[in-house]
Amino acid sequence: MTTPKVLMVGWELPPYNSGGLGEACYGLAKALSEKGIEIVFVLPQKVDLDIDFMKLEFADIKMDKKKLENFYAASSIFGKSFRKLSELPGNYIKAAIVYAERIGDIVEKYNPDIIHAHDWLTYPAGIVAKELSGRPMIAHVHSTELDRTGGNNPNKEVYEIEKEGLIVADRVLPVGGFMKKIITERYGINPEKIKVIYNGINSRNVRMLPPALTSFKNMGYKIVLFLGRITLQKGPEYFVRAASIVLKHKPKTLFVVTGSGDMQEYMMNETARLGLTDNFIYTGFLRGQERDMVFQAADLYVMPSVSEPFGITALEAAANNTPALISKQSGVSEIFQHSLKVDFWDIDEMASKIIACLKYKALGVDLRRESKKEVANLTWSKSADKVLEVYRELV
Repeated sequence: MTTPKVLMVGWELPPYNSGGLGEACYGLAKALSEKGIEIVFVLPQKVDLDIDFMKLEFADIKMDKKKLENFYAASSIFGKSFRKLSELPGNYIKAAIVYAERIGDIVEKYNPDIIHAHDWLTYPAGIVAKELSGRPMIAHVHSTELDRTGGNNPNKEVYEIEKEGLIVADRVLPVGGFMKKIITERYGINPEKIKVIYNGINSRNVRMLPPALTSFKNMGYKIVLFLGRITLQKGPEYFVRAASIVLKHKPKTLFVVTGSGDMQEYMMNETARLGLTDNFIYTGFLRGQERDMVFQAADLYVMPSVSEPFGITALEAAANNTPALISKQSGVSEIFQHSLKVDFWDIDEMASKIIACLKYKALGVDLRRESKKEVANLTWSKSADKVLEVYRELV
């Protein structure tokens, strides 16, 4: 079989990303290109990127670039804050439609064998590309509107765009079995055309860095980390409530919150209301080495997500030699064995496991050692092999 030419339709790539979507697209595309796949990656706006393993094209949508970059950080506010299509959500819906209008020239220029679209903003463009080229379309699902809103007042227009993309797609690739259940039960998609493709990580790229937060460690503090978008989906309120229980037993614990999002103000107000301000540090959004340094400073990483399609930060924690406590409502919990697990809503159990990890040194040592071994096998290369199987089925 000849090597297929793939038109990937995406929304973001690092460093112009607000979260895990861009990182996942980059990691998968790079692994596929290393296996000989020719990729043209389309983005909505022109940005300055230095990427040599695939061709980049830009749809040049004329909207505020900063807003477009930060879309995923704000998406969970749709259902509760906006009602009219002319307001902010409508702008993104319109952007998705404009993206579809601009894709035609790119499809004609490259004549791809496969259309591979990532998440709902790209599905209209993916559908148009499929119709114009007559080629099969893959809908890669990194998050659904039901995940982003926790099922609380999902935006109807976004849901309908997602559903149409999943119906039209020849294959649907969710990043976890938890999400596959949502797609079949809540979107009505035939399970026979769904194939779960777990995310991966290139753990070999992580190196140990100079220690951070050393002044607190020297004073005997333990450090518990929340890292991710501060949105409804990520469960920040459960992290704060569990922290209030932990501090009754381990008062010399520092809770570090890294990230930004529409629930940040609420989270900070909640820590103040519970009298926890002195034990919380908010760092804002970090990337690269600064992000790795915070991971490496932590005695435990906690991912209390309400609905997490995958949860690549759990693998990043392991790569940085940090034990993890993760939500059972996540895709990564299905494959990541050497981690502590808890239901997101069970703050008493969450607090109990945090305390155990901070109290019993041997537990932390075992989790670090075994999770680092495990994550070495959860690679983007293996994810790419699974995607290649789908490509071969379709071409």
